Amino acid sequence: MRLTQMTRLTLAAALLLTLPAVAQFSAPPNTGNRFKDTSMVKPPAGAKVAIYEFEDLECPACAHAFPIVHSAVEHYKIPLVRHDFPLNMHIWSRDAAVIARYIQDKISPQLAEDYRRAVFASQTAISSKEDLQNFSQKFFQSHGHPMPFVIDPSGLFSAEVQADYTLGERIGLSQTPTIFVVTQKNWVQVTDITYLYQTIDAALAQVSTPTPTTTKSAKKK
Repeated sequence: MRLTQMTRLTLAAALLLTLPAVAQFSAPPNTGNRFKDTSMVKPPAGAKVAIYEFEDLECPACAHAFPIVHSAVEHYKIPLVRHDFPLNMHIWSRDAAVIARYIQDKISPQLAEDYRRAVFASQTAISSKEDLQNFSQKFFQSHGHPMPFVIDPSGLFSAEVQADYTLGERIGLSQTPTIFVVTQKNWVQVTDITYLYQTIDAALAQVSTPTPTTTKSAKKK
């Protein structure tokens, strides 16, 4: 039997409503990873729904997911909680994450997003740390900023990237990107990025469902 898009969305929303706190659920179903500790996988304070993502700038799947995730953030006006998780097998991804952190802190968050987007778009042309250095210098120059000779002399940004990586290890990550759609009560791991929008729709339906209230009985005359 073929389900309509509306039927699938209704079923997904109904399932979300029955999930316990910090439920392990995936989209599509039965494709999620096993995690060790997801107690920290929540939206920022004040947000009902958010996207919670771990990415690696050298990961082709992350490059594919990047524009879809950011389009969803813009479309739904929800926060993105992003963490760097540079895989040990990748040569230059940790350095790229450090540079992105420098740009975010010293220049602007928007330019840091542009840098990440540009790195993802140029992945196939970057095969070494030297290639990344040359690419980054051109990026800085094209945006009117000098690239410092030493990008992280104090080790601050390296420490931030390592803190993200340690968090990912605590959760028990095994791949990038790892993407969750999260509410204050539960989360859904999106293993197929084409399911992102309908998963967000289901989460929004969950948090917008009014809480039943008891009404006072009418006073007897």
